[in-house]
Amino acid sequence: MRKLSMDELGRKTAAQARRADKFPLILILENIRSAYNVGSTFRTADAFQVEAVYLTGYTAFPPHKEIRKTALGAEDSVPWRHFPDATTAIERARSAGYRILAVEQTTDSIPLQSLQPSSEERIALVFGNEVTGVEASTLALSDGCLEIPQGGMKHSLNVATALGVVVWECVRSYVADKPILK
Repeated sequence: MRKLSMDELGRKTAAQARRADKFPLILILENIRSAYNVGSTFRTADAFQVEAVYLTGYTAFPPHKEIRKTALGAEDSVPWRHFPDATTAIERARSAGYRILAVEQTTDSIPLQSLQPSSEERIALVFGNEVTGVEASTLALSDGCLEIPQGGMKHSLNVATALGVVVWECVRSYVADKPILK
């Protein structure tokens, strides 16, 4: 076994990545405190070819030193937009035909592995603040909630980690019908 070289990885340029087919996912970040988590979101969005990232409220947005440090250029390959609040971002996504799913532990949340999107379904995933999670007013605007099943004592993941888990599970569901990765 040997590690692949950069040439063997077939990396796209930022322009090629912007033009590539995308999975019908929008990631909505609501009041994320850490710009490093935002940068990590851009890296994940780039890796899994999601359609867009919507940054809301006081979430940092490019250009930003800490985003650049963790995104490693992915902020240039992933379409993004800043909205004053999550409500405006959700309205935009919904009007474009997206189903709005908050990632939060609620009385009505469904386990992540129960989500079975069709290859044509458009989903906007809402991720909340690192401490307070998704706001109650935002939950009220959502079509449903997803929860990552967890053991341990914390029942909590870093928002960037949770985002990676949820995005991969959604993309994994799409991949069988629409193999666009690589």
